This record gives sequence, C-alpha cells and structure tokens, in this order.
Amino acid sequence: MERRMRQRYFLAGLFSLILTAYVPAALFAAAAPHKAVFTFGGLNERSGVLFVARDAGIFRKHGLDATVVNVRNAQVGMSALAGGETHFHVGSATGTSIGAMASGLELAFIAGLINKLDGTFVVNPAVRAPADLKGKRVGVQSMGGGVWMFSMLAFEHWGLNPERDKIQFRIIGDQSVMAQALTQNLIDGAYLGYTFGAQMERQGYRVLADLAKLGIPYQGLGVMARRSLLDRSPEVAERALRAMVESIQYINNPANKMSVMRTLAKDLRLARVEDAESGYEQMKTLYDKKIYPNVDGL
Repeated sequence: MERRMRQRYFLAGLFSLILTAYVPAALFAAAAPHKAVFTFGGLNERSGVLFVARDAGIFRKHGLDATVVNVRNAQVGMSALAGGETHFHVGSATGTSIGAMASGLELAFIAGLINKLDGTFVVNPAVRAPADLKGKRVGVQSMGGGVWMFSMLAFEHWGLNPERDKIQFRIIGDQSVMAQALTQNLIDGAYLGYTFGAQMERQGYRVLADLAKLGIPYQGLGVMARRSLLDRSPEVAERALRAMVESIQYINNPANKMSVMRTLAKDLRLARVEDAESGYEQMKTLYDKKIYPNVDGL
C-alpha cells in the first residue's frame, strides 16, 4: 500500500514537471511579471536595444515589468544601483563604474552588448586632423563617464595627451545638446553616436573618425547589476538577458526596420523618423550575438 502511494506521488510529481516544461514561457510572464528598472546614460542608438525591448513588448514577453530610465551620467546610475532604487545599469566600462567596484560596490558586468569602441568623433571643419585638436575645446557629458572615456581612448590612439596638448574638456550635456553646442561654436569637437554624427556631417561638420574602425578593444556597452541581486533573484537577471538577446534579433530582422526607426526617433527626440535611418543601419552591426562581457575591454 505504502509503495503504491509513493509511486502515485512520484508519477504525480513527474507529470507536474512534464506539464511545466510544456507550458509556454509567455504564460508565466503574464502571470507574475517581475519589476525591473534599467538605467542608461548614453542617449544614442547604442541604447536602442533597451528602447526596442520595451516598445516591442519583449521585456513583457520574458516576464519583466520593465522601466527604462535615462540618467544624466554614469554616477547617477551607480548611485541608483547602490541605493537599491534600480536593478540594472546599461553602460560602458568607465572610470565611474570601475571606480565604484574598487570602492566596494559589489558590481558585476553580466553581459557585453557592444564589445568594441564605436561611434564618431565630430569636429568643426577647421579641424582637419587629430593633431589639430591641440588647444581645442572638446564636449563631454561628464568627467569620467562614457563620452569622456571614448574621447580619451581616441586621444591615446592618436598620440594626444589632453594635459600636455591643452585640450579643454567642457561638460555640456547629452549628445543632442553636444551637437547643438558644436553648431553654436561652444566646442570644437565631441564624441557622437552615429545618428547625431550623420546629422552633423550633413550640416557640413567633419567626422574625424569612425571609432569602430580604430580597432580598440573596449567594453563599449554592458549590463551591470549588483551581486546581491544576482544571488537573491537570479531569474530576474536571466529574464533580462534573454530579453536583450531577443531585442538584438528583432533589430537585425529587416522586417522590423520601420518599427525600430520609429522607436529610435522617439527616444532620441528626432524631428523625423527618416533621421533615424543611419543610426538604425549601424545598430545592425553594433551588438554582439553572444553577449559575453569583454575581459580585454575592461
């Protein structure tokens, strides 16, 4: 009798496991979505993986009730993570993020979405070569942040030293503001994503370099989370990464071009959807299909 009861419990448990395996993940997602707050600092097409995952319903499909928040700089993103206000920060390996780890924040790069230096360095037409940047004003979003780091890596590649060569950093704002600052002659050059870089080039400004062609290894865009979150709620991190992978696949599907462009135009506050096309074309080549963090780029 006892043996038969054990067999029944075993068969009931086995049936339950089999049934669970065949229930679509979407049903679990609909039943109890997990809250997840993502911050990002780079207002350009690099952050498009987040915009698309939100607008195309990909986060929701993977069981996440996601909020995507643009923060002023990486310092704000790190502070929000440290205070438990957010779950993930999507950004670059910068002095701010590495410094936060060195200062004791149990931070981990859990994914590498872009594992190279990318974007454009745009200057006024009078600057014809990197050496002409000596004594010039360069716009950044914050000292120690992503744009500053991208600029420093480009300068190192070109043999420039800001202190020695009297290159002045000016804290301007996000990339849309830096593009305006260039047109107003408040700065002489700045790192810009491909969308804003193409806009400036159409207005007669010079793209001094496509940084992706310089071959500089770098953790260009990664997903960061506190280790305590990974220990406490590993399923939230897993759902987030699955959503990122699907968002990249969605972006790379030509059938979704207009959908991606509309999302990009909305989030970058572009006047026309057509202005997002150059950024969209670059997005198809930016993201890695295997989103492992780049150890060489950290």
